[in-house]
Amino acid sequence: MSTTFSAGDIDRSKGDFFFPERNKYDAGYGLTESTIDYICDVKNDPDWVRDFRKRALKVFHDKPMPTHWATRDLENIRFDDIRYYLSDGQKPKRSWDDVPEDVKKTFERLGIPEQERKFLAGVEAQYDSEAAYSNIQKAVSDQGVIFVNSSEGLKEHEEIFRPWFGKVIPTGDNKFSALNSAAFSGGSFIYVPKGVKVKHPLQAYFRINSENFGQFERTLIIVDEGAEVMYMEGCTAPKFETSTLHSAVVELVAMKGAKLQYVTVQNWSSNVFNLVTKRGIAHEEAEVKWIDCNIGSRLTMKYPGVIMKGRKARGEVISIALANSGQHQDTGAKMIHAADETTSNIVSKSISIGEGRATYRGQVHIPRHLKNCKNNTECDALLINSSSRTDTYPAITVRGNQHATQHEASVSQVSAEQIFYMQQRGLSEGQAMSLSVNGFINDLVREFPMEYSVELKRLIDLEMEDSVG
Repeated sequence: MSTTFSAGDIDRSKGDFFFPERNKYDAGYGLTESTIDYICDVKNDPDWVRDFRKRALKVFHDKPMPTHWATRDLENIRFDDIRYYLSDGQKPKRSWDDVPEDVKKTFERLGIPEQERKFLAGVEAQYDSEAAYSNIQKAVSDQGVIFVNSSEGLKEHEEIFRPWFGKVIPTGDNKFSALNSAAFSGGSFIYVPKGVKVKHPLQAYFRINSENFGQFERTLIIVDEGAEVMYMEGCTAPKFETSTLHSAVVELVAMKGAKLQYVTVQNWSSNVFNLVTKRGIAHEEAEVKWIDCNIGSRLTMKYPGVIMKGRKARGEVISIALANSGQHQDTGAKMIHAADETTSNIVSKSISIGEGRATYRGQVHIPRHLKNCKNNTECDALLINSSSRTDTYPAITVRGNQHATQHEASVSQVSAEQIFYMQQRGLSEGQAMSLSVNGFINDLVREFPMEYSVELKRLIDLEMEDSVG
């Protein structure tokens, strides 16, 4: 979720509401060529997009379900029971006053409009399959910055959009990237011209309101030479009895000397399968930084990556995962060094509560022919209960002898003596637990934008209160 929400907004119950469906367009259940044609017709897709989707559909059907990770959970996904496109047929509104009342109430309850006025350079709010609201401050658009949804991007800015679309993450990368490529709708397209430094963040907010639904936003961000931008996204869904699928694809491109930060906080309800593919390319002396916080969902599989393609490029992933009972956070990072003097940094912290399970899964690759590459990987896990679980699977492949790498991992448990001591000072057990957990992640939270530190502390307080007693 975005750094801009007020503290109460990340209480999971804050997102646990929904309004009656009001969809004009519903592609029905299951994903077939007819579904693709329906989506293309409704969205008025160009022919090249229709062809792209249908090729992706074949790849999706041909690729087997991943069998080596989280297999039992994935077997519970019933693709034929999912609706792949829902929309009320409205174009995204530029004025908040024009947004339909129930959609407006949804986002007002989540704090979007007021925070936009205070802090953000631009906002896009997606409701089920399409953007309901899209706005960018005039001062930013006057600099030549483009911030629209993906449908507008591929139609109105094809000359910028198309050369990079599907190039950072090919359709066949995995089964779920193929699924997204077939059914994508919504998401953001951002282009920052050469030398432009966007002072305030751009934000997208993704909301699932409907039952038995799959949300498949597609985001492409291109930051030209010497430019800088921070993009933030937030995600929520109400809790239904049936499973909900969220399968996004995010492609980032940082040209020479560019800096791109991508900040995510997800607060999905515990019925959501969150299966996303996120990757960036950093050209010469460019920097791509992912700041990632995963809380909620039934299963999250997310491994943001950076391909350091140019000399002195830098990639970084800073992540926090919190898994409560009934949840599996399978998260990590991928760093592919593809040029000399490139640097990567991975710092991961996870907290497992009750019977929750947190998994770190990482890949670092430095080939033999490169010179003077550096990697630092830190994976720290905290177990709150004897029944909680953590796993770490780092894969670091370094060839040649001209590189520097270091890896550190730790697993610790909340000390009963420490909790007892704090309780003697007047704190409740939940407050004592919360203080311990916040201390565990404190050094990492400093990496987050300032507004995040308040959000994360509040959320951990709520999780700890629910986990004791």
